[in-house]
Amino acid sequence: MITRRQFIGSSAVTLASACITPEVLAQVAAKTARIIVGFPPGGGLDSVARLLASEIKNYAATIVVENRPGAGARIALEVLKTSPADGSVMALMPASCIVLYPHIFKTLNYNPQQDFLPITVVCETPYLITVGPMVPTRVKTLTDFIEWCRANPGQATYGSPGAGSPMHFTGVMLAQAAGFEFLHVPYQGGTAGMQDLLGGRIAAYIGTVAVGLPHFQSGGARAIVTTGPQRSSGLPSVPTIKEAGFSALEVTEWFGVFVPAKTPAETVNKLKHAIRESLKSNEIRTSLARLYLESAEVSSGDFAQMIRSDTERWGSIVKASGFRAED
Repeated sequence: MITRRQFIGSSAVTLASACITPEVLAQVAAKTARIIVGFPPGGGLDSVARLLASEIKNYAATIVVENRPGAGARIALEVLKTSPADGSVMALMPASCIVLYPHIFKTLNYNPQQDFLPITVVCETPYLITVGPMVPTRVKTLTDFIEWCRANPGQATYGSPGAGSPMHFTGVMLAQAAGFEFLHVPYQGGTAGMQDLLGGRIAAYIGTVAVGLPHFQSGGARAIVTTGPQRSSGLPSVPTIKEAGFSALEVTEWFGVFVPAKTPAETVNKLKHAIRESLKSNEIRTSLARLYLESAEVSSGDFAQMIRSDTERWGSIVKASGFRAED
């Protein structure tokens, strides 16, 4: 996987080369723009979309967030595919909908790399591996946990927000890399999984930092590692998976902005510029930090290459796991 940070500074596309005419500025600024979100209001993605809408007011006269939940955001992406390619409609999407879905669903009504133009990554977060009271307190590191799993195969279980989620496959990768049995227990979202972890019904849980951090802070769960390339700002004392000896397992969940494929280059440049400027503000960085997210930006060209690389990587992981694609 080529990480976001490997792309920073390597882009051949710069703002200085962007040709944004006064006519395009006027046309887009007069519109009401929509940010489509494929999940219900109140979640992390929705919060980021509303924060973004409030910060890129110079892009359009009015910017609204439109929630189109259902089918794990596939409905929202179908809406984006058929929306006008004039800069008035964009979508904020998590990585999994773009780079993982092609491998876990037999058919999609959209082609992530043909039907959409990637604008930029807005923010990212690592995953967090936590253990609960089923695991003895002497287990403090990932190496300790792997040894405990080998010694207790009947209890070596982990939860995730669902079968086919990137957190599910993170557990698969860990088990394959370390050579131990690790039984996956899927849940509908993070709340139920964390409840079972705290209740001693599963040994570990792999989820976002936002889900696991409160329980780590309260002492109910123990944070073992995060999966990003650097330590999480919300968990500075918790080592990364690379520090634990598994650099090949680095993975982050990014939230990126997309527009319909035929959106004019001038409009794409204007939107990219508006988002980049918003990410410079202390207010948006502070707001993202409260959600345990870190601001990030990647140029359109580098983002497209990142998507291709991530799609290829997840394809190999899903195939090696034996996961059967769903209808």
